[in-house]
Amino acid sequence: MPKITFIGAGSTIFMKNIVGDCLHFDSLADATFALMDIDAARLEESAIVARKMIQAMGTGARVETHLDQRAALEGADFVVAAFQIGGYKPCSVTDFEIPKRYGLRQTIADTLGIGGIMRGLRTVPHLWKLAGDMAQICPGALLLQYVNPMAINTWALAARYPQIRQVGLCHSVQNTVQELAHDLDLPEDEITYRVAGVNHVAFFLDLAHGGESLYPRLRDGYRAGRLPKPPLLMPRCPNMVRYEVMEHLGYFCTESSEHLAEYVPWFIKSHRPDLIDRFGIPLDEYPKRCEEQIADWAQQAEDYKGPKPIDMAKSHEFAADIMNAAATDTPLRFYGNCTNTGQIPQLPLRAAVETPCVIDAGGVRPETVDDIPPQLVALMRTQINVQELTVRALLDEDPDHIYHAAMLDPHAAAELDLRQIRAMVDDLLAAHHDWLPDWARLKRAA
Repeated sequence: MPKITFIGAGSTIFMKNIVGDCLHFDSLADATFALMDIDAARLEESAIVARKMIQAMGTGARVETHLDQRAALEGADFVVAAFQIGGYKPCSVTDFEIPKRYGLRQTIADTLGIGGIMRGLRTVPHLWKLAGDMAQICPGALLLQYVNPMAINTWALAARYPQIRQVGLCHSVQNTVQELAHDLDLPEDEITYRVAGVNHVAFFLDLAHGGESLYPRLRDGYRAGRLPKPPLLMPRCPNMVRYEVMEHLGYFCTESSEHLAEYVPWFIKSHRPDLIDRFGIPLDEYPKRCEEQIADWAQQAEDYKGPKPIDMAKSHEFAADIMNAAATDTPLRFYGNCTNTGQIPQLPLRAAVETPCVIDAGGVRPETVDDIPPQLVALMRTQINVQELTVRALLDEDPDHIYHAAMLDPHAAAELDLRQIRAMVDDLLAAHHDWLPDWARLKRAA
């Protein structure tokens, strides 16, 4: 039976989804789950949840807990990475509060923009450490990478550790299909689609039901004010931004409106508060979600420890399906983030791109997509500029490229001048001093 190592298992809800999904597959139901985290208390809570699920499903799976990463990797066939370096506090709070002092507002701040750049600088060195340990301890294991900023991480991992088998996973494609089915009153499993691009800025190139394109219905509904409906997944985040971008660029984006609003220069502007109201843009949304989750977690943890049954319904995440496909040599098609070796010839080689992929025992094979409309390619390149400069900063240990990445960010450039951006980055590097690699730390005065 396979061994599945979970790095960042203190993310209990996410761990619950992945482990619970695995228990639905015969090939994984008796697996050994090695849970690793640096927080012993959260790790034990996750172990309690995992063991309770195993008992409920009546499988022969085993749970191990580890505070040491290398020990957890011994004999691993699959490694799931899901951690946040620096946590919500202090680091994510810092990523919001310092830019806000310069007039730069954000919604989620974990993928692109100044928040994504800073998170990448904190995260990639730890992913490299994980990949280095895997290369020594479990070189044949498949790394399922769920950590943001997804594209920066995937690019940097492949650049430093090309021998590690890895794929970056996100739930934006399947969540968007769920939202569109909700808006159009259609069964989700009857919608057919084809997606490609870069993570969080990929687009539905084809979107159909019964062989007919759904784009006319989406456009007509938006123009008539019937769409979007009140959102299904994020009740306080109306889905206006994606519909507006579709109206002008012609295609629907895979990532939520609260994310997309901060990736582009058109919606969050300090001198245009009317745009915030018109498009329902939830500024400071990520900190609000974190506070709500923290408040809810204490009761959830008690519920999980007690006799109350755990919901064992399968989630929308791809991880368990991918592991089952690899373990049984049964081809599976899914959406994944991989190094661009030519599967999207319109985008730069070595960038991290999101396309349909197939996995079986032979590994992950991205499918070629070569027909992305030019206006979408141009938008994706604005994201890749920031990702590439952040990766170059990390690979070359060149602090200048941190500033260059921030200067090329579409949202920051629409709000701030070059000197403001440089000063903001200085302040962020100083505030994140203890969480950054040595080369990225501002030199403090004696």
